[in-house]
Parts: sequence; structure tokens; C-alpha cells
Amino acid sequence: MRGKRRAPRPAIPWRSPWTPVVCLAGAVAFGALVAVSFLVKEVAVVVDGDRTEVRVVAATVREVLADAGVSVGRGDVVRPAMPESVTDGATIEVRRARPITLTVDGRTTRHLVTATNVGDALAELDLTPTAGQASAPPDDAVPLSGMELSFYTRRKVYVVAGTSRISSRTTARTVREVLKQKGVPLRRGYVVSPPLRSFPADGTIITVTPPRTMPVRPDVLRLDWAALAECESHSDPEAYNPDGPYYGMYGFSMPMWEAVGGMGLPSSWPPEEQTYRAQLLYQQVDGRWRRQWPSCGDSLFG
Repeated sequence: MRGKRRAPRPAIPWRSPWTPVVCLAGAVAFGALVAVSFLVKEVAVVVDGDRTEVRVVAATVREVLADAGVSVGRGDVVRPAMPESVTDGATIEVRRARPITLTVDGRTTRHLVTATNVGDALAELDLTPTAGQASAPPDDAVPLSGMELSFYTRRKVYVVAGTSRISSRTTARTVREVLKQKGVPLRRGYVVSPPLRSFPADGTIITVTPPRTMPVRPDVLRLDWAALAECESHSDPEAYNPDGPYYGMYGFSMPMWEAVGGMGLPSSWPPEEQTYRAQLLYQQVDGRWRRQWPSCGDSLFG
């Protein structure tokens, strides 16, 4: 075998002049992957209560929301704030702004709220649901497009009908609603102040006066009505006789009172109103007074 030359050995790859370069590039790539893995964060993004988990390498809240495809508009509330940095496991909350056209006791204003239901929207606007009446239930949703909302506060108003003065805590929108709530009947010709369609603000005094559309004849006016009142009730406009029952200065029964346009109880009205209704009653029965005032009717004639 002496004298034979050995065949050349194949080149070893790692002994190639490019080997150091390849190794360095691999090390850099591996290091980059390791570094990126440490930068990736798991963040929860909650938009109006809907929660989404995202994996991001973003450094701030603004960047996380951009990566998650969540846009932020005027009036939206973001917590933490947009410029703040984000750590792994963080939660970002976004509450969308909703336009509200709010009318409180007839006065309209416009607002942006982030509440998703009517009750929370009222609270955000410093209105307590129990302090009044809203046009929508507290659990109703506030759409992202917004809504119109009316709220009537609980106000104290007074109803004056004759000598009766009724106080009421009400959320009524009109004078008519107040009278209906208090059971005050209205008939054609009754004079109501303020007008029935007006808004009853806090402290409003509502007066109700029956009409005096029918004139009293002069011969009826000349009768001694003071003597009749003295005989019937000692001229007490608030008199009450349970036998009928009978009410007021002239001992009205309710059918008698209502037949001449009286409203409510006769005894709740001032003497002038009771006298006017008694005179109408005399005219209506065409002078046949004995059925109305069998014991005292004679006093009309002195």
C-alpha cells in the first residue's frame, strides 16, 4: 500500500468561512424571538361590558386599542388613560358616549353619557329616579345612537276649590293631570287657573271656580237669604248634618248641589258661592221651596 495517496476528505461545513456568520445570525434570531416572547402581553379589553382577551406587544393603552381595532370617539371614557403604559394581565375599559336629549320639567338640555341604561344615565346626570318620574323605565337600554328622555321632578302644588286647599306632591306634567290625580271633577264652564295645559311648577296654586253663567232674577235676589242661612245652619258655611247628609249654610243635599252646577262638597265653598247656588236652586224649582227647605223656607220672606 506504500506509495498510494489518500483521497481528499470532504469539506466540513462548520469549518466553512461562512460558518461564524451563520451561527451569529441564528443566535440573533433566537435572541429576538426570546425577547419578543417577553414583550408579548395578554390584555383584557372591555367595551361597554363586552370583554375580549388580546395578545399584544404594544406599550401603551392607545397602542393596545389600535391593535385591537377599538376606536375612541368624543366623550368616550377610557381607563386607564390613553397615554398610560400597559402591563401583562392588565384590563382596559372603554365606555362609549351616548347622546341624551334631556327634558326636566319642560327645560331641555343635551348631554353625553356613558351609561348603558336609563337608571344609570339619570344618576350620571345627577337625577335620582325616586325623586321624580322618567319617560322610560330604569332598566331600558340607552342605545349607542342616543335617545330623548323626559323627567318630571316631584313638586308640591296646591289646589284651591272653594274653601278647600289641597296640597299635593306630584310629578304631573299638566294642571289637568294634577286635578285628575286629586279627584277634582271638571265641568263645562269651570274656570281653572293656571290653564289646564300649563306646567305646574313647584309651589303652583291651582284655583278651580264653577261658572256663573246663569243670572239670578231680581225678585230672587231680594229674598232674605241671610235669614235662611241663619235658620238652616247658623250661617256656618262648613255646617254638616249627617241626617241627609246636608252640607253648608243652606243645608244642601248632594243631588240639590249638583243639580245647580255645584262641584265637590257644598261646605267646601265660600258663602258667596253657596248663596249663588241656593238662589239658582230656588229659580230651578220655580219658587216651590218647601221641598228644599221645609223647616226654614219661610224665613226667606221676612
